Amino acid sequence: MTMSPQHTYVQLAPEAVATRATTAWTSEAITMATVREGNRRVLLVVDVQVGVMEAAWEAPRIIGNVSHAVARARAANVPVLWVQHTDRELPAGSPAWQWVPELSPAESEPLIHKRFNSSFEQTPLDEELARLGASHIVLAGAATNWCVRATAYGALERGYDVTLLADAHTTGTLELEDGTILEAAHVIRELNIAMTGLSYPGRTNGTARAADVDFATPGGVCS
Repeated sequence: MTMSPQHTYVQLAPEAVATRATTAWTSEAITMATVREGNRRVLLVVDVQVGVMEAAWEAPRIIGNVSHAVARARAANVPVLWVQHTDRELPAGSPAWQWVPELSPAESEPLIHKRFNSSFEQTPLDEELARLGASHIVLAGAATNWCVRATAYGALERGYDVTLLADAHTTGTLELEDGTILEAAHVIRELNIAMTGLSYPGRTNGTARAADVDFATPGGVCS
């Protein structure tokens, strides 16, 4: 074999390659998230704020479904947690930053303020969930392709089971620089499909409609 002067090639013995592969696999195995024990559910409502929902797809219907999920969770004594986003477009205290008028957190319900897409990043959400003994997050809110997706994946990576309310999250239609249009309905459908197909060891994930999710039975099956 001809080699150029600036490169040096080293051929590993087969047993060395096997050792490296085994070591890599073992390293991956021991980094698995700690799966949350128990079967307590909570409802997590993300960013259903005036400025987020004003251009969102079918916002009145989605807000109605979120409101219905909140009412059902409260009736079943399931904790409801609220996540509220702040950034340059949603300055704290501004009209755009407020919750939509149809939704109002109860005084006893935890409120989580965030500045990043994931509701877990630099927030006390994980601590609140631990305090409540939560192991299963039922997720609703906006925007589908930003904070809802990031929060869903963040929850699974931290060992929680996740049920996404398929008819209680939304986003806006996007136009890319090349003129391609990403319709909001397609973005929402894609995440619903992803949440039924993802696979994490020791965890469950899926979707349910707001009217069908089983809040009454701890760890109950979603329809």
